[in-house]
Amino acid sequence: MKIKSIETFTNKQISFVRVRTEDGQEGFGQIAPYHANISALVLHQQIAPHALGADAEDIAALAERCVEAEHKFPGSYICRAVGGLDTALWDLKGKRLGKSVCELLGGQPRAVPVYGSSMRRDISPAEEADRLQRLQDAHGYQAFKIRIGKNFGSDTDVYPGRTEEIVPAVRRAIGDRTDLYVDANSGFTPARAIEVGHMLEQYGVCHYEEPCPYPQLEWTKQVADALELPVTGGEQDTDLAQFQRMISMHAVDIVQPDICYIGGLSRALKVAQMAEAAGMTCTPHAANLSMVTIFTLHMAAAVPNAGRFVEFSIEPDHWTEGLFTSGLKVEEGKVHVPDGPGWGVTIHPEWLAKAEYRISQI
Repeated sequence: MKIKSIETFTNKQISFVRVRTEDGQEGFGQIAPYHANISALVLHQQIAPHALGADAEDIAALAERCVEAEHKFPGSYICRAVGGLDTALWDLKGKRLGKSVCELLGGQPRAVPVYGSSMRRDISPAEEADRLQRLQDAHGYQAFKIRIGKNFGSDTDVYPGRTEEIVPAVRRAIGDRTDLYVDANSGFTPARAIEVGHMLEQYGVCHYEEPCPYPQLEWTKQVADALELPVTGGEQDTDLAQFQRMISMHAVDIVQPDICYIGGLSRALKVAQMAEAAGMTCTPHAANLSMVTIFTLHMAAAVPNAGRFVEFSIEPDHWTEGLFTSGLKVEEGKVHVPDGPGWGVTIHPEWLAKAEYRISQI
């Protein structure tokens, strides 16, 4: 069945995509958050001409054709736009067949363990430790991730010594049986990253995310080679060839594609398959409670090499409130994969009615 129209519902933070086929079937997806209005324009101007009239069932091949057709404009905005199209087509396929996306991938909707993901560096170690302990008591989290260093910090910290303070403070608060992840957000050179890594090993950290600037695969490999602690990365990357290099050279121990950044579920699945072939784990990045977390829950419940936990933001981002008619809840440290057809969620009609609207059609 051919794609007849592509619609976007947009504000600066987020853009939902609706795809309709000739027979009136429809599916919803989402462009990656932040500056989503720019990505929506890219979708209509550069991606829609390749997608309109194409076979809606040929999802993965269509996503690659769109990326290849726009090869003179590689990178984030093209892939974000393609991700909106791709995720809408998966929803459409699920609704057409009466199955969840998870089931389309060979899995079953179930309760998936999640890790509570902190996005904050503007918080003291004591305050972070206290709020994580309260969340653990209230929702049964079995894992948390905290921020260390400074985003692209070139070996600086929010203030001197914060990294060395926050890790033991949080470990004491959550206990030894709770998994502790850390994210350096490209903060360190290899020497400093390795120094920090040895400290992290002393406190039983089991996930060291993006220790070095993410384009510097050789730097990250130095860190991975020097530590027993698993090094992770890949959230920023959009090029499948870069992921293949990352995996082949074992620059990281765990790959972390972001479904919305990389260009949709189809392309994220290719990364998971590359990792599986190399005996590696895939723990996708999902740093906010928009549809990216829903996409990731479906994927993690289906792929054989998924990580133990799915990322679940603990931040009260106002822009994610009221997006769906029913929300995600953490109970006993788990979130249930929505089990309705497609993605299993309904975007709130009132949100759509207030958004900036645009359509491309044949």
